[in-house]
Amino acid sequence: MAMPLVLRSVKEMRAYSRSAKQSGSRIGFVPTMGALHRGHLSLVEAAMKECETVVVSIYVNPTQFGRGEDFDRYPRNLEGDLNLLADYRVGAVFAPLDSEMYPEGFDTWVQVGRIAQPWEGTCRPGHFRGVATVVLKLFAIVEPDLAYFGEKDYQQLLVVRQMVRDLNLPVEIRACPTVREPDGLAMSSRNQYLSPDERRDALVLFQSQQLAQELVDRGEVDAAKITQAMREHILRVPYAKIDYVALVEPETLQEVTTVTRPVRAILAVRLGGTRLIDNMEIKPKTS
Repeated sequence: MAMPLVLRSVKEMRAYSRSAKQSGSRIGFVPTMGALHRGHLSLVEAAMKECETVVVSIYVNPTQFGRGEDFDRYPRNLEGDLNLLADYRVGAVFAPLDSEMYPEGFDTWVQVGRIAQPWEGTCRPGHFRGVATVVLKLFAIVEPDLAYFGEKDYQQLLVVRQMVRDLNLPVEIRACPTVREPDGLAMSSRNQYLSPDERRDALVLFQSQQLAQELVDRGEVDAAKITQAMREHILRVPYAKIDYVALVEPETLQEVTTVTRPVRAILAVRLGGTRLIDNMEIKPKTS
């Protein structure tokens, strides 16, 4: 495989996509903030299976970071990312400058709705406004036929789906399963922030979700009891700080009281200076 073409400007990216479409190619798009890992690469693989042309964006979007968050230290390694992508059939990498995405005087934003308000929306005010705005801009620039998102960022996936439906955007959203390390930790660019001890302790996130499924398998249906057991397991790590742990309806993210059909376990936990999120489908035996 060859190194992908790197495009820096909106004009270049649009010209590339329109040329590909004129040749009859379907464009598969994988939006990322770089610091690529196997989770991102699984999205690229999914795009390769369905599309003749694959485009990856690498852009650390400043508008989805709040005050005091990790924008400045978010890992950036474009050369390393390009070397990883060289092993895949990626036609182009769109790596725009801030001045291309947010030119002087920029003042138009996507107002996100109910699906963006709880959980991450509460913990990170303004986050999904920034996400939805940059994703809409990327869709307008790349003009993909299909776009690929990981289920690890589950609420983000629902926000993007809602935006695509509401604004009649001509792109199909593909959801791809969370990719995990062999010990179960969900892959994330932020995992590299973790010290060796924090990396070991981070397994409580995955373990707590496994515990939820085990309790349901044993016949427990009371969501409050299940989430309490999850919290207690996480707090075995004395320095862990829980932002939220919940069992929710998969499409609305509304908290459930009983588990009588498939639900989503969602959680956000801080370990030292690192905030990690994860989620997992929890199924009762009858489903």
